[in-house]
Amino acid sequence: MRRWLMLVPLAVFLGMAWFLYKGLFLDPTELPSALIDKPFPAFSLPTVEGGKTLTEADLKGKPALVNVWATWCVSCKVEHPVLTKLAEQGVVIYGVNYKDVNEDAKKWLKEFHNPYQLDINDEAGSLGLNMGVYGAPETFLIDSQGIIRHKFVGVIDERVWREQLAGKYQALVDEATP
Repeated sequence: MRRWLMLVPLAVFLGMAWFLYKGLFLDPTELPSALIDKPFPAFSLPTVEGGKTLTEADLKGKPALVNVWATWCVSCKVEHPVLTKLAEQGVVIYGVNYKDVNEDAKKWLKEFHNPYQLDINDEAGSLGLNMGVYGAPETFLIDSQGIIRHKFVGVIDERVWREQLAGKYQALVDEATP
């Protein structure tokens, strides 16, 4: 009986070592989302520029990237020029300004250019919470019906766009074209 009890700590150690070893090979940009293949969460929030309230219905009609960003996010500043270039090439991008001071967001968009066709002011973070956002930047691909088809966590640079997201986005555009 005593030998059995001596093996318990060894078994616990080996189990923990196996989980930690397995974690070394996980991709941190592949955070699962319970919202894949589900409608974009319902919301009613103002635009960053003010004067208009947006809802999830405003996101329907065209496939799009929904980019969660903030002025406090250093990585968002790195990503911003790539998003601007994509918008200039005709990629539809909607922004969710997440847990940010709205005046700072207005200044940012004026200074660095606004790539977003719609920009949602989520100052309280309620929409981000409903989207399962961990932080910024995070980007969701939605189809023309407002269904979330993919989630990407991290900076979208030219390589990420080319190798991971462009094909998915183009497939949604092709699917929406009659």
